Amino acid sequence: MIKFTQSLLTFAFTFVTISANAADRIDKAGLKAPDFLVKPLDGKTTSLAKLNSKGPVVMLMLRGWPGYQCPLCSRQVGSFISAADEFAKRGAQLLLIYPGPGAKLDQHAKDFLKRVRGDWPDNFTFATDPDYEITNRYGIRWRARRETAYPATYVIDKQGIVRFAKVSRTHGGRSNTREVLAALDALE
Repeated sequence: MIKFTQSLLTFAFTFVTISANAADRIDKAGLKAPDFLVKPLDGKTTSLAKLNSKGPVVMLMLRGWPGYQCPLCSRQVGSFISAADEFAKRGAQLLLIYPGPGAKLDQHAKDFLKRVRGDWPDNFTFATDPDYEITNRYGIRWRARRETAYPATYVIDKQGIVRFAKVSRTHGGRSNTREVLAALDALE
């Protein structure tokens, strides 16, 4: 009887944990975007809410540091930088988050920026997510070997509501500037 009760309790705990994780997943429009603090590489701490007070926020969750620099992340960020003027016309703030293990993450992030950076637009913020705090909060932690986060893009309106969400469960299938700009246009 004791073993049966222990098994039942283990099953119930597992079910509640899985249900809670599924409920925390931010993967569709209409959900409230959880606020968080970020520390960009320039050292000036900010929050999603503070960026949101300036206009809608486009949040790109990159793969960050899975043990190498992701070429698809570099290409995606480069395309968003190329469209910086279009994002600025719409009053959008872009928040690019680079997750990974805390040790040496800032250095890896700086190396990543050297690969993609031209003139860094004023409305772009690049921050790290050491030890996956934001990644876990949004329910997009990719828990496979040599992975960090599922590539994801969110358009968050000034009220903090997700109006566009695209989470890729693979390396590809990421958002592009055309669809994100269309999502921003739909806010008006």
